[in-house]
Amino acid sequence: MCQSKIIDFSRQKHVFLVLLAVLITNVTAVNKVFGQDNNSQYKIKRVVIDAGHGGKDPGALGKRYKEKDIVLAIALKLGTYIKEYIDDVEVIYTRKDDSFVDLYKRGDIANKAHADLFISIHANYYSNSRISGTETYVMGLHTNDQNFEVAKKENAAISFEDDYTTRYEGFDPNSSESYIIFSLLQNTYLEQSLDFASLVQNQFKKRVNRVDRGVRQAGFIVLWKTTMPSVLIETGYLSNSGEELFLSSETGQDYIASAIFRAFRDYKQNIEHKSNFSHLNTKEALRFRIQVISSRKQLKPDSRIFKAYEDVKEYKVDNLYKYAVCSTSSYEEVVKKQAEVRKDFKGAFVIAVKGNEIIDLSEALKEIDNQ
Repeated sequence: MCQSKIIDFSRQKHVFLVLLAVLITNVTAVNKVFGQDNNSQYKIKRVVIDAGHGGKDPGALGKRYKEKDIVLAIALKLGTYIKEYIDDVEVIYTRKDDSFVDLYKRGDIANKAHADLFISIHANYYSNSRISGTETYVMGLHTNDQNFEVAKKENAAISFEDDYTTRYEGFDPNSSESYIIFSLLQNTYLEQSLDFASLVQNQFKKRVNRVDRGVRQAGFIVLWKTTMPSVLIETGYLSNSGEELFLSSETGQDYIASAIFRAFRDYKQNIEHKSNFSHLNTKEALRFRIQVISSRKQLKPDSRIFKAYEDVKEYKVDNLYKYAVCSTSSYEEVVKKQAEVRKDFKGAFVIAVKGNEIIDLSEALKEIDNQ
């Protein structure tokens, strides 16, 4: 059953939290990953490449070069590699020249294109010029001061936008309190984002001989606004003279772009292989539910986030906790309920389960057809 309790939404604080939760899980591309397309095997068809900063926003400043110019060159090279070697993928850029694009528009470009992956490319800066290396970020709450500093630097781009305080609901990139919104819920596609980020860092380390600073989480507005697996790649430190020289060179840009390309190629192969893999457990009864949240941290079923729902189920998938509401054996019924649930969780989508496992939705529907 999928029953909603009657809630008093008169308290402004609660409404604020619910609205933020809806924004963070704003996933309109439902049933996109791991074979949740009911008609065919899932394929990665579109990738959006985002060159950070641009125009009036120079980004980080090295002794001789600007972040906006370096990352644009890398972004264009990456897109060229994908178009040349993977002919079934459409490449879309948020910018192809030295123009300024609002942060929210970058996510909109990807969302409207129904992209399967969003790659934002940046270069870093730190007060200690000896620091070097690459790091790849996924959406989440920063766990240390350095991650916070990186997020502040990249989010500061909103200051170049007109009326940004209204558009971003009073978000202050320099205030740690503003980032609490990113701790409420995690991106629905966190698992896939982490997978791609790990592949990127592995390529940088093994193939380009870069210092591996790891996969990290922080609250980036440009990732928050996207509705697909998304990463932000810091390709190196312009504050380090050696790394600035490498990133500004044609050879260095080729190496960085080719590393990201190889990570994308491997990610595409992995995702498409998984989507074709069925792991139905025929001994368990087939049920349909509606997934509303995916989080790296375990949440309590009685959390106020789930206050409107009685039947909350937790599923552990690798290092992620996934939470679903409603339970029915009827696919038609769960699709109808999905519309109601999306009033509270805009990115909610239908999943199939057997016992305590989430199974492939397309295979579950085939099972029903064969009965």
